Amino acid sequence: MEKWSLMTITVLLALTVRWTVSLGSYSGAGKPPMYGDYEAQRHWQEVTYNLPIRQWYFNTSDNNLLYWGLDYPPLTAYHSFVCAYIAKLINPDWIALHTSRGYESQPHKLFMRTTVFVADLLVYIPAVILYCFSLKETSTKKKVSICALCILLYPGLILVDHGHFQYPLSLGFALWGVLYLSYDWDLLGSVAFCLALNYKQMELYHSLPFFCYLLGKCFKKGLKGKGLVLLTKIAGTVVVCFAVCWLPFCTDMEQIMQVLRRLFPIDRGLFEACMFSSPPPRLANIWCSLSVLIKIKNIVSPQTQLKLSFAVTFLSLLPTCIKLTVQPSLRGFKFALVSCALSFFLFSFQVHEKSILLVSIPVCLIINEIPFMATWFLLVSTFSMLPLLLKDGLLLAYAVTMLAFLSACVASFSIFEKTSAEDLQLKPFSLSLKGHVSWFKSFPKIVRSLFLLSVTLMGILSLMSAAVHPPQRLPDLFPVSVSIISCLHFLLFLVYFNVVILWDSKNSRSQKKIS
Repeated sequence: MEKWSLMTITVLLALTVRWTVSLGSYSGAGKPPMYGDYEAQRHWQEVTYNLPIRQWYFNTSDNNLLYWGLDYPPLTAYHSFVCAYIAKLINPDWIALHTSRGYESQPHKLFMRTTVFVADLLVYIPAVILYCFSLKETSTKKKVSICALCILLYPGLILVDHGHFQYPLSLGFALWGVLYLSYDWDLLGSVAFCLALNYKQMELYHSLPFFCYLLGKCFKKGLKGKGLVLLTKIAGTVVVCFAVCWLPFCTDMEQIMQVLRRLFPIDRGLFEACMFSSPPPRLANIWCSLSVLIKIKNIVSPQTQLKLSFAVTFLSLLPTCIKLTVQPSLRGFKFALVSCALSFFLFSFQVHEKSILLVSIPVCLIINEIPFMATWFLLVSTFSMLPLLLKDGLLLAYAVTMLAFLSACVASFSIFEKTSAEDLQLKPFSLSLKGHVSWFKSFPKIVRSLFLLSVTLMGILSLMSAAVHPPQRLPDLFPVSVSIISCLHFLLFLVYFNVVILWDSKNSRSQKKIS
């Protein structure tokens, strides 16, 4: 009972923070003609409620795809329809065809914020709580609540969902998938991840770790026995899930192809996701950072951009995927989710700054194992979205939630005391370097110094971005600085996570349990 009392307080605190942030501004408020993501979500409700399913993804006189045309998988459309049905009961003007474009009012804002709040309460938050209870390392009631509190206070997700405006459902479903797999409920885990993927196609960032982990389990069980049975069950489950989600669009091949064209607009090029930013793009991945020096967009065709990004992404995540397939373990799976998602974010095609959340949520799942590095990464990931958050008028919410999260992690995990090679899961790697790298003995002190330098730099840039006018010749100085510094951090984190995965001796021991 005491454990649940502590958890109740944790959840109430997390909900209070979310609701407080939601009282502020949102994406595109009062900024016609396109407004922002808030209007996009409202417009999808308008389209899905008033038009037949066969027109949802097609450009028609009633559905101008250039004005926030639906470009997410069917589950997003179904969710928009459910929200629209409720909105119709409250005020039909909110989703009236054509005339509701750009609709803004306090009652409608309250409704839209409440839909995000309910999604959080029904899908994401329960998954976080149950996940924390499932961790062996957090068996005591106090540690369970501490872990849940730090995850639920992660500022990046709060600011994007309850500030900028977006729903946490795809990440919530993916988290349920991880939770089910942690209990060896592989079929339920497959269902949950299929729901995540059919809500947002960006969940492809997590698809390879799910695939490799489950395939590795099948290999270990033997593909001539139980492994083959499990593989058949998983394959059947995935096919059925996709068939159910896509059934209304399977009336003809043109419907399916049009949905796919909307989900994967390859012809728009490598920088399509940054199209609303003034050049150079304000995104902390490798292509946008390099574009400051090399105008890739001008010298490489879209098709070549696609091939180049695919090749680099594939090569960067290949070692992790091979290791996970050969030595499947739950711990390796969680670290692979981080590494693969980060590779996709840094090197893949058409990335949005909000996509860093696809890396951050898996990092939240290992915050109990590497609290120092996880806290550092989660701070940088939120900082990387600073230009977007400033554009939405979320400076105060950004500052308060960042400080609250850092304070919670420092107080809960004593992160500055956990910087040894063993605490950072680098002991196997350090042993392999023994006698070759003399400075490894002072590694904890170096890491703490780098962390403090990093946090100081982020603080200074945040203040300058908010309070100082850039030089007229360099109007994008601060956004570009934020992007490049964040990108450099992420590259170093990618190296770190891959070292932890590839030198991890625990995987080879724990995978024996699976077989």
